[in-house]
Amino acid sequence: MITTEQVLDALRKVQDPELHKSIVELNMVRNILVQGWSVSLEIILTIQGCPLKAKIQQDVEEAIQGLGASEVHISFGSMTDEERAALTAALRKDSTTTNGMPAMLQEDSGVTFITITSGKGGVGKSTVSVNLAIALAGLGKRVGLIDADIYGFSVPAMMGITESPTMIDKMAIPVESHGVKVISMGFFAGNNAPVMWRGPMLNKWIRNFLAQTHWGELDYVLLDLPPGTGDVAIDVAAMIPQAKEIIVTTPQATASFVATRAGSMALHTKHEILGVVENMAYYEDPDGTKKYLLGKGGGDRLADTLQTQVIARIPFAQPEENMQTSVYDEDSILGEIYSSLAEEIDYRLMGSSER
Repeated sequence: MITTEQVLDALRKVQDPELHKSIVELNMVRNILVQGWSVSLEIILTIQGCPLKAKIQQDVEEAIQGLGASEVHISFGSMTDEERAALTAALRKDSTTTNGMPAMLQEDSGVTFITITSGKGGVGKSTVSVNLAIALAGLGKRVGLIDADIYGFSVPAMMGITESPTMIDKMAIPVESHGVKVISMGFFAGNNAPVMWRGPMLNKWIRNFLAQTHWGELDYVLLDLPPGTGDVAIDVAAMIPQAKEIIVTTPQATASFVATRAGSMALHTKHEILGVVENMAYYEDPDGTKKYLLGKGGGDRLADTLQTQVIARIPFAQPEENMQTSVYDEDSILGEIYSSLAEEIDYRLMGSSER
């Protein structure tokens, strides 16, 4: 005979796949009825039309069948406005301090921030951000990626993300793709509409991405910044003074020269520069011959000027790679380069200790 207590204990191990909290803890389990080896219950979803309803149903059925149940009957409802408001308040309490600041900005939060920037557009900064985030997740790290390039958001398209974040009241649940939690202005600007904002509004959105998003526990947060030294870069520097910085350039002299300004700003704001990534460094023919289509030396010149080092030289993708998205297969040449870069960064920042 199965008991109600056994059902509850089994369901404590079932998590809401977006909030990553037990459905029992979230008070989503209601009206359990046990009749012999048949179990009926109601699952109250956070919102109507929950996109992961089928996943929750499967996990609940498997947990109860693990007790020996021969029949599991599940009905679904959704939280009331009051219940949803209470849940949002609890989530916000987890993610903010008493003065309303994002909790992850606290020095003891355990979160390491890495900003990825460049002097100009078109150097592959967002591609580096996406693939580095995925490579860090491939190491078993808990990674969030903020597409902070408010004007030129491209991360969702690059990662092949077609869904939008679930909104619980005004709290966003980031979309998870390739093991990375993602938030972007691209989710909120309908039909690829342009964003025409100035400083205060930009600052508000970056802060919302940190405080009004339920990130859960993270090891790294990567921010794909707009190129240059505009409002967003200045606000992020002030908001996250402990951030580490990666500067992306191409071998072109002009690109590296312009990137110097972004690097100088990092030094001025006391951000630690992790190094320079030289993207589109060369093209490798099938016979192994390297062709330097954009010239040579830009990354080295930038690194010398900023008194840092080139931490990766990333070649052009081969024609058969990168057909659908900007995510490179981990077994490809580019995927291996990003994996090596992630390992180096993680070792430098975390040492050999596990978090």
